Amino acid sequence: MKVLVGISRIFVGILFLISGLIKLNDPMGFSFKLQDYFAPDVLNLEFLVPYALVIAIFVVIYEVLLGVMIIIGYAKKFTLWSLLLMIVFFTFLTFYSAYFNKVTDCGCFGDALKLTPWESFTKDVVLLVLILILFFGRKYIQPFFTRFARSIIIFLSFIFCLGITYYVLQHLPIIDFRPYKIGANIEEGMSVPEGAPKPIFEYAWKFNVNGEEKIVTTSGEYPQQEGEFISVETTQIQAGYEPPIHDFSIEMGEQEFTIQYLTEAKVIVIVAYNRTTTEEEAYAKIREITNKAWEKGYKVIGLSASSREVMDELEAKYDLQFDFYFCDETTLKTIVRSNPGILELRRGTITQKLHWNDADDLKLE
Repeated sequence: MKVLVGISRIFVGILFLISGLIKLNDPMGFSFKLQDYFAPDVLNLEFLVPYALVIAIFVVIYEVLLGVMIIIGYAKKFTLWSLLLMIVFFTFLTFYSAYFNKVTDCGCFGDALKLTPWESFTKDVVLLVLILILFFGRKYIQPFFTRFARSIIIFLSFIFCLGITYYVLQHLPIIDFRPYKIGANIEEGMSVPEGAPKPIFEYAWKFNVNGEEKIVTTSGEYPQQEGEFISVETTQIQAGYEPPIHDFSIEMGEQEFTIQYLTEAKVIVIVAYNRTTTEEEAYAKIREITNKAWEKGYKVIGLSASSREVMDELEAKYDLQFDFYFCDETTLKTIVRSNPGILELRRGTITQKLHWNDADDLKLE
């Protein structure tokens, strides 16, 4: 039991640390995931949506600290109860998401590692078992270092978490795990390579044969079956290749401009995914850098999911010399964790990506 507790302690601690630090690198992304859970068709907790970022920051910092606390043996009773209650809640949440197919990615490891709902639930069940081992074998959890040293470690860990959180919110994630990272080509990311796996479906054909129902299963072809056809049910038994970039488009009205701008030599893109939540104080800087870009021969466009009329008001209010095109809001939130954010594209390849706070760092040739 002592060995089992020791192994569980290290495994749980490291997993909580890794999971927490990955989300700490991108708390804005985790807040978007929480908003998915708060939606009316999931948990119906819409009143929590405005506080999603605060909740996300609290959860990820708490997760990192719990990982440190269980490893060094700090506040054993409090730590074990916290771990148990947290994993019970997340096990319920991942089971709910998997069973009802509500949220297809739990966000447990941010964009670094995508898990299906059932994979997330399985991971939480394993963690629950290990935490129960720790809970009932707590007498074998011996602390490391002195009490004062443990307190200093926790305090420094907390300060470290606050520092990282402040930095990534004022700038951008330190490590970009998304398909829109610097160096990625958007057009290539949307394409399906030759020979990529295709989805496999199973078809269950239902017939009425002499007053009795008979089901014939095929991989797609209509079966040679006597009797009256009733219905067919289609089930995907294996997913095909899905491009890392999808739902990306540049539109205005009924017109599509995606390929046009993805083949331009030099484009500056201002991403303002939602007019109501965009940072108004950013647009003095945005106007300054986009005017410079125009002078240096760049094409300059904006991308937003807000209506054309709303964005026209924004352009007029801040005397912006470029037009906003439409793009899906979820896609824009994935592209850059800043509202507004700044991209440089060279023939569809992302060569610069900046938070609006760092607009002055944009390099224009």
